[in-house]
Amino acid sequence: SLLERHPEGPPRTPRQESMSSQTHTIEVDEFLAHPAARVWEALINPTELAQWFMATDFRPESGHEFTLDVGRWGTVHCKVAHVEAERLLRYTWRNGPLDTVVTWHLVPEGRGTRVILEHEGFDLSDPVQRQAFNGMTGGWRSMVLTSLARHLAGPDSRSL
Repeated sequence: SLLERHPEGPPRTPRQESMSSQTHTIEVDEFLAHPAARVWEALINPTELAQWFMATDFRPESGHEFTLDVGRWGTVHCKVAHVEAERLLRYTWRNGPLDTVVTWHLVPEGRGTRVILEHEGFDLSDPVQRQAFNGMTGGWRSMVLTSLARHLAGPDSRSL
């Protein structure tokens, strides 16, 4: 797993091995040609998040509860679990039957940053969670990370 190659953050609970309780993780690994400080700012600044991701009342403080407006899918209720400036951001993601965790790892690489995103905790024995897993697997890469890359490269992009 990508986490094993980049073991940042506090230890996690081991995944269950039985098919009935096994959870699944979406993993996306993307290189962005921007320094970690710039990528970090785009991940934690609510004004920027609203431009490339979703409207939110996010603050990068452990324990802070915030929401994400996911349009027709409602509101995601989140809680910041772990913050390491310019390196790691982890928060819970709860919406309907989903009770999952999103982790953003930022790894400086040359003149840019490797972004490793993990969205874990999907129970694929639940049809609704399976549908969310299938939709979000492509969505994180093709929509979210593409939108972040466009935002960073845009005319309003600040270079730190």
